[in-house]
Amino acid sequence: MCACAWRRHAFTAALVLAAHLIKVLSCGETGSGGRLVKRYVGLYTGPYFDPSAPNNITAQLGTHAYLPCKIRQLSNKSVSWIRRRDAHILTVDRFTFIADERFQAFLVEATDTWTLQVKYVQARDAGVYECQVGTEPKMSHFVQLNVVVPKIEIMGEADLYVKAGSTVSLKCVITQALEEPAYIFWYHNDARVLNYDRSLVEIRMERIAPDTTVGNLIIYNPRREDSGNYSCSPSNLDSASVVLHVLSGEQPAAMQHGNAAARPVAPLVALLVALHAALALLQVLLCHDEDEPK
Repeated sequence: MCACAWRRHAFTAALVLAAHLIKVLSCGETGSGGRLVKRYVGLYTGPYFDPSAPNNITAQLGTHAYLPCKIRQLSNKSVSWIRRRDAHILTVDRFTFIADERFQAFLVEATDTWTLQVKYVQARDAGVYECQVGTEPKMSHFVQLNVVVPKIEIMGEADLYVKAGSTVSLKCVITQALEEPAYIFWYHNDARVLNYDRSLVEIRMERIAPDTTVGNLIIYNPRREDSGNYSCSPSNLDSASVVLHVLSGEQPAAMQHGNAAARPVAPLVALLVALHAALALLQVLLCHDEDEPK
């Protein structure tokens, strides 16, 4: 082979090698396990966590929480999510290693973010979660999950006494809520209350403040058979209940109890007035004794 041909083959081999090197540094290739590995132009310094990613996430009870872990220059390194309170490995890459199916990890390639999704968040899910990169030594980023538990109550006493034929208004108040419930269902003795006939029953829901929602159940002309347990059940939240007593003609028991509790007040006031009068009379007598000549 002449010197010119040798130089031509050497130059061609150099071009092929350079093209392959450029592809390795700048293009996506399939790495071990068939996973797509991202390559980089220039000096590769290894994975690092993007400091702009949030490390404090707040979610409401019953909703979905998303914990982000933004990793630059990850290459072919694996990513694990670990629950710190019990050191339980939840996920490795896209594989889940916990029986609780509410946990799942997924990659958003456009932002280099491995996100841990926690579905239907429970109060016990609150705590610290570790995003760990499989380097040597390991790299970790910690995310705090806060769970907000809304407060639910039906206004008034636990037992409500009304007269037949009057109008009953039950108000279910949900406070400390980050999100408005999708719905509020009402139940009467475990059977759902429907407002097909608005001349008998009306159901309303209103967001009165950024963290407060009020559900209203109005019962027109209640009868004795309308008595029983009423509960309001917002979406993904606990419920609150009240017992309704519809009375026909007789005085409501709550009023009787209230009157019985009020009766001792009158004798007490009379006793105080009598004591005050006695003290005033005693003061007059003492002053009269002092004024008499000795």
